[in-house]
Amino acid sequence: MTPTLVFYIIIGFIVISFVIDQILDALNVKHFDDPIPQELADVYDEESYRKSQDYKKVNAKFSTRTSSFMLVVTLAFFFADGFAFVDNLARSVSSNEIIVGLIFFGIIMIGSDILTTPFSYYKTFVIEERFGFNKSTPALFFMDKLKGWLMTIIVGGGLLALVIWFYQLSGSSFWLYAWIVFAVFAVVMNMFYAKLIVPLFNKQQPLEEGSLRVKIEQYAATVGFKLNNIFVIDGSKRSTKANAYFSGFGSEKRITLYDTLINDLEEEEIVAVLAHEVGHYQKNHIIINLVTSILLTGFTLWLLGSFISMPIFSEALGVTQPSFHIGLIAFGVLYTPISGITGFLMSLLSRKFEYQADNYAKDTYAGEPLIRSLKKLSRNSLSNLTPHPLYVKLHYSHPTLLQRYRNLKGLK
Repeated sequence: MTPTLVFYIIIGFIVISFVIDQILDALNVKHFDDPIPQELADVYDEESYRKSQDYKKVNAKFSTRTSSFMLVVTLAFFFADGFAFVDNLARSVSSNEIIVGLIFFGIIMIGSDILTTPFSYYKTFVIEERFGFNKSTPALFFMDKLKGWLMTIIVGGGLLALVIWFYQLSGSSFWLYAWIVFAVFAVVMNMFYAKLIVPLFNKQQPLEEGSLRVKIEQYAATVGFKLNNIFVIDGSKRSTKANAYFSGFGSEKRITLYDTLINDLEEEEIVAVLAHEVGHYQKNHIIINLVTSILLTGFTLWLLGSFISMPIFSEALGVTQPSFHIGLIAFGVLYTPISGITGFLMSLLSRKFEYQADNYAKDTYAGEPLIRSLKKLSRNSLSNLTPHPLYVKLHYSHPTLLQRYRNLKGLK
């Protein structure tokens, strides 16, 4: 196999991935105007339904234009030997492979962010603003960007430097040491994400005393679930969309409710949503997802270790001096088919877990308030009620509203 052939295989993977995504998006768009199932007829009135249709179509068109632009830029960068240029630029600063790798990815990420930030800004302050979702400000938007960059530099840069160092010490066996580090990092982040990361972007405070807290504690007592950490997060400072999530395990487990969720739902409905989140914990979904993610990371790193030393990858990208960072770029593209398969399997597992959590909420609390909450949340976020089945299978981490409704009603 020649470097030229590897180069065109990489280009082929990029183009094929784009085409597949566009086909799936087109199939999904064709279902936008499908009649709403009878079971969900009360989700939208006529005006809000028209609004949801407009929202879906505007986002679909924006997504197509954005991804098409990025495809053109990516292909131009590959054909212009952009990676060789950046590699030479990084090597003009230092001969240390760790520093070269950090500078290389730093330049790539800065360039990518410069290209994508205008699209992200437009999405937030034009599209989301037009449909009444955006509550952010330009100052907050760019402050989030800055914080994200600092986290990437400190955490991402530190991990990358460590991995390259492992590679220098042990060659293709680096993956084992890297896997241990990533596994520990995943466990720490899973346990302490809410304490370490969330406060950088949002304010959290314990759910205040009152009837809602009493109802939540009463429910927790009935299922024998010790829950001391119930927090409310100020999601409304960025968007009107609502959410709730479970994080951590053991003594660090906590449930976080968006303030928008508390504003949008009745107390009984909020308890039903919380029961769903408790179901994830009681069914060990948190641990299973963590273990699965660690195993998948190990497999990916092992595969990377088997190919990273091959000079053909660097040569395919026009770089004469083989290096870890260039091999990582080539591997990342060539791994696309495998990541597609693993992503599909993880989505399949995620949807199964969502059904189980819904059933847990129904069995330990009630199904009707959960149904009402799901309908309200779908209406308030202008959700697509008629997605294409194939799009759902490949992209959705949750079952559709109709599927969850029928499951909670005991229907096939």
